[in-house]
Amino acid sequence: MSSAPEFSGLSAVFINATLKRSPEPSHTDGLVTKSADIMRSHGVDVTTIRAIDHDIATGVYPDMTEHGWEVDAWPEILEQVMAANILVLAGPIWLGDNSSIMKQVIERLYSASSLLNDDGQYAFYGRVGGCLITGNEDGIKHCAMNVLYSMQHVGFTIPPQADAGWIGEAGPGPSYLDPGSGGPENDFTNRNTTFMTYNLMHLAVMLRDGIPAYGNQRTVWDDGVRDYTHNPEYR
Repeated sequence: MSSAPEFSGLSAVFINATLKRSPEPSHTDGLVTKSADIMRSHGVDVTTIRAIDHDIATGVYPDMTEHGWEVDAWPEILEQVMAANILVLAGPIWLGDNSSIMKQVIERLYSASSLLNDDGQYAFYGRVGGCLITGNEDGIKHCAMNVLYSMQHVGFTIPPQADAGWIGEAGPGPSYLDPGSGGPENDFTNRNTTFMTYNLMHLAVMLRDGIPAYGNQRTVWDDGVRDYTHNPEYR
């Protein structure tokens, strides 16, 4: 086995889209903790956010107080996301789909798609994304597809095997942290969670300096450049 790479200096944000307010126990938090603990053991600075505990406005602008809302906690959360190398969205399955809170978080990430970085690229370029899903009904892959597609669409880079999850027996039954569920001991879930976590960190190290700014700059496109091949100014 090769020696462990250096991950110190990286930072990660986990947003838990559970429907349960703190301090009510969240099964999703249990799986988040497994991944976050691996990162912390390698010196990664980890922040966990339970979205429902914050007064996040509904809308598709970075700050909804500029569009009629009295309060919006999203701008502060977005600052933490923008300061991190890694973002993991985590949440439960309801009716075979992501929770309403997960949908809201993704909508608010999309609200930042108009922002650009210093190189004129979309603001989330150079950041790595993954997801964790829990539940006691089928739907992990469906939920993960939606989350990971949405993240890459707004500019996050997705590593291989960037999702993990746990579901119990189909139908009413124990959830991840319930006694006797077998969730925390499940080898398949633990393997996928571990691989996801390391792949996120590996890719974050590779992208410390961002994605090369060529052929993907909104500012250059807006200046009228459409053919990079025959324009020596942008080679």
